[in-house]
Amino acid sequence: MRATPEAPVEEPQSIRAAGEDRAGEAEGSPGGAAIELAGVEHSFGALRVLGGIDLGAAPGEVVGLVGPSGCGKSTLLELVAGLGDPAAGELRIGDAVDARERLARCALMPQRDLLLPWLSAIDNAALAPRNRGASRREARALAHPLFERFGLAGFERSRPAELSGGMRQRIAFLRTLLAGKPVLLLDEPFASLDAITRGEMQEWLARALASEARTVLMVTHDVEEALYLCDRVAVLTPRPGRVAVELGAPSPRSLPRIEAVTDHEFVAARERALLAMRERA
Repeated sequence: MRATPEAPVEEPQSIRAAGEDRAGEAEGSPGGAAIELAGVEHSFGALRVLGGIDLGAAPGEVVGLVGPSGCGKSTLLELVAGLGDPAAGELRIGDAVDARERLARCALMPQRDLLLPWLSAIDNAALAPRNRGASRREARALAHPLFERFGLAGFERSRPAELSGGMRQRIAFLRTLLAGKPVLLLDEPFASLDAITRGEMQEWLARALASEARTVLMVTHDVEEALYLCDRVAVLTPRPGRVAVELGAPSPRSLPRIEAVTDHEFVAARERALLAMRERA
């Protein structure tokens, strides 16, 4: 059974303006903040996970991280997010160096959607403004335009169990956007989806990133997904992870997707990335 669509929530001008201000805070730019990593190393006890990462992302750039399982991709994302400090090296987001300052500039979307089953879709999406002290009405007013923009209109009152996997991932992405941070960190956002739904969600995310410019780091095992969605792709070596090679995407976020991923330049870039992974395995 699907929930009855919720009536539109009127969006007061003051709330709309507040949402726009939050989306561009921290660096004063809606395009996001620059990310710089220099010699970043990390270990868990005797296990050395990252062996010296040098990587950067310009404001508004989408950078993908691919590599074999266990090479430290998710660990790197967590360090960027401010969930810890690296054992060595420097990690900077704009002028933020320590973990607490980085955390204030980043929104992390984990592999699982982690939607709260007792909340409606719109209330799940609006958790960040609620946590900042907004009333339920104010938070919903911030979330509602995104439901319209990203093809979720009519499902505001649906519970997570009533939504498809792709729709749940959209809600999780909207929740990440509404955190109002200049940097988005996406950890395998479509790993749990079937191939057809995954392709559809890649096109959806391409449109979303075009309309909501932020600086993005995205971890994925799918080289094709990385080249399609990202401006640049960093291929990591097996553990301890280092950047083996960086590849520019031929035509990131081109629509329709099927034409982009079958273009000869795209296919050549995909083969270069796969070759780099095989050579360093």
